[in-house]
Amino acid sequence: MAQDQQRPQPRREIVTGVPRGARRRPPAHTPARSEISEQTTLGATYVRALMRSQLRAAVVALALLALLLGLLPLGFLLSRAVAGPVVWVALGVVAYPVMWLIARWYVARAERNEAAFTGLITDPAEPPPTA
Repeated sequence: MAQDQQRPQPRREIVTGVPRGARRRPPAHTPARSEISEQTTLGATYVRALMRSQLRAAVVALALLALLLGLLPLGFLLSRAVAGPVVWVALGVVAYPVMWLIARWYVARAERNEAAFTGLITDPAEPPPTA
């Protein structure tokens, strides 16, 4: 029993590592960013899809703007009996806010397209970029 008291206690060691949630897992697929930078056909398809969606938004915005501005002279022709103030109200009060709404819709749509594309090409294991 005297021998047990003289023996030093074994030193305890603590093993640490990266927490399970913080471990970086390899992506299930090759990130699309590498496909784009390597200029593969899949990367070209991704870029073409972005360009097509941006073009579609631009064509819709342009068509709405052309419709608005194209209908103004027709409206002025039909309302020939009404004098000048209606024309100025239509030009200054109605046309510009509608153009502003079209422009705002287009910018929001373009940003949404770019955000979707960025979400597609980023690796889910990477932290989001800070702006």
